[in-house]
Amino acid sequence: MIIERINVYTMTSELPRPFAFSQQWVTRRSATLVEVITQDGQSGWGEALCAGLLEPELAASVLKHVITPRILGRSAFDSEVIWHELYNHTRDYGRKGVVIAAISAIDIALWDLKGKATQRPVSDLLGGAFRRRIPAYATGFFRTELGDDTQALVEEACRHREAGFTSMKIKLGFGVANDIKVMTDIRGALGDDIELMIDANHAYTLSEAALLADGLKDFGLRWFEEPVNPDDKEGYRLLKQKTLIPLAGGEAEFSLYGFRDLLAERCIDIAQPDVAMAGGLTAMAHITTLALANGVQVNPHVWGTAIGQYASLHAIAATPLVNPTLMAKGPIFEYDTSSHPFRSELVTVPVSQSDGWVSVPTGEGLGFTIDRDFLREYAKPY
Repeated sequence: MIIERINVYTMTSELPRPFAFSQQWVTRRSATLVEVITQDGQSGWGEALCAGLLEPELAASVLKHVITPRILGRSAFDSEVIWHELYNHTRDYGRKGVVIAAISAIDIALWDLKGKATQRPVSDLLGGAFRRRIPAYATGFFRTELGDDTQALVEEACRHREAGFTSMKIKLGFGVANDIKVMTDIRGALGDDIELMIDANHAYTLSEAALLADGLKDFGLRWFEEPVNPDDKEGYRLLKQKTLIPLAGGEAEFSLYGFRDLLAERCIDIAQPDVAMAGGLTAMAHITTLALANGVQVNPHVWGTAIGQYASLHAIAATPLVNPTLMAKGPIFEYDTSSHPFRSELVTVPVSQSDGWVSVPTGEGLGFTIDRDFLREYAKPY
């Protein structure tokens, strides 16, 4: 399992119709992929999340010029050592952001290789699966136009219910009054049997987020995600004192060092590292242990390609409950329903839900096969 070659790919696909979340319009989906090839011909795949918001060439450049020279000739089984060496080598300029995303991609690929070498699914190598099936929630509800008309969002919620979802996350952050109207109309259409979560994508100040939480206090929300700026840890902590709605955050945080204060200061109830951004599966294990010690449940953020989805399923399978009671709610899989060809067509068997559940992959490594024809058509070697 000696690393002989590393192939880096960038992928970009323009959306047929742009959509918005609270911060900006999304006009394309993009991805940075890495293929790590060993001397015995095995391939492991990883992803650095850029999600259409960053140029995929940024992580690709780090992978090619910073990471590749340092890991050629190394054993894929040295994933923990390699993670720390890469982090320490880039510490002065790369503690957050695209550098950690690039380390994530390499780390995921090494775990994929280790699984293939041992003929075991990655969840087994992470210590075993606490669960073989994971409930999924529909995430979407992006805006294709701005205004007070909620009909398209209500119709989307009804479609998700018809598809079998019993949990959904609504994108908010378009003004407190508008957000409350959206939630009122969706709840009115769905009734009380569907579990709802909200995600403001850090649209609000502390006072605005508190107003929204108060306006939705009777909705029985599973969580309120990214209510304030991710750098405003004190805002999280103070908001937590003002509402009983569980607070979730961390998709814009990186490594165990980034999560340390967020967890130790009890700023959140649910930690949401993204496996393709926060440092890979190795970092997920670090963060999960840290969260467990601080009484915080980990529930990963997922918005990448099929590679990120598969890696996230293994991470969720291996995530312990912070409060393992008989009726405890375990982590739930974020099932992206927005337009994304690299999620649905990059692999021969994409992740799919059935009646609101997704099965943990049981194949070797991450458990997927790349569609090489699709890769050749849409990916650019970097």
